[in-house]
Amino acid sequence: MKKYDTKRLVTLAMMTAIAYLAVAFIRIPAVSFLKYEPKDVILVITGFLFGPLDALVITVIVALVEMMTISTTGPIGLLMNVIASASFACTAAAVYQKNRTLKGALLGLGIGVVLMTALMMLWNYLVTPIYQGVPRSVVAGMLLPVFLPFNLIKGVLNAGITMLLYKPVVQSLRRAHLVPGEGGKAAGNKKATACVAVISLFVVASCILLFLVLSGKM
Repeated sequence: MKKYDTKRLVTLAMMTAIAYLAVAFIRIPAVSFLKYEPKDVILVITGFLFGPLDALVITVIVALVEMMTISTTGPIGLLMNVIASASFACTAAAVYQKNRTLKGALLGLGIGVVLMTALMMLWNYLVTPIYQGVPRSVVAGMLLPVFLPFNLIKGVLNAGITMLLYKPVVQSLRRAHLVPGEGGKAAGNKKATACVAVISLFVVASCILLFLVLSGKM
C-alpha cells in the first residue's frame, strides 16, 4: 500500500504539472474576453483514475499557481477557475466512480458539461460585472449569445478530447507502473471504443470550428 501511495503521489504531481502547462502554453482566444485552455482534460483524466477528491485537489492547486504566475484576474479569477473546472471534472469523475464503464464515462462527462455550463452562466452574471467594471445589465445581455455557447462548446470539446486521450494516457501510465493494471479501465468492446473515438474526433473538430466562427475568424 505504501508503494502504491508513493506512485499515486508521483502521478498526481505529474498530472498537476501537465495541467498547469496546458494553461500556461495553450490559451486560445475564443469569444469576447474569454479564452479556451484544455487543463480540464487533464483534471478529468485524473478524476477518472483516482476519484473526484483528487481531481478537486489538483484543480485548486493549479488555479492557485495560475493566479500567482500568469493570471491577471486575482482571487476572482481563482474562484471562477475552481468553480468551472471542479463542476466539470469532479462531477464526471464522481459519476464514473459509480459506474466504471464506457457508458459511465460518457454519462459523467455529459452531466459535467451541463452542470459546468449552468453554474458558469450564474457565476458570470454575479461576478463578471465586478472584475470587468460593467453594469450587470450588460453582462445579462451577454449570457445567451456569449457565455452560454462558450461554456457549452468548451465543455463538449474537453469531453471529446478526454475520450480521445484517456485510454492512451492510462496505458502509458500502466507501462510506467504508475497505476495498477486494472485501474481506470472502461469496459467495452473494441468496436464500441472505435466508434466513440470516431465520434469524439468529429465532436472535437466541430467544436473547434464553432470557436473559430464565434471568434470571427471564419
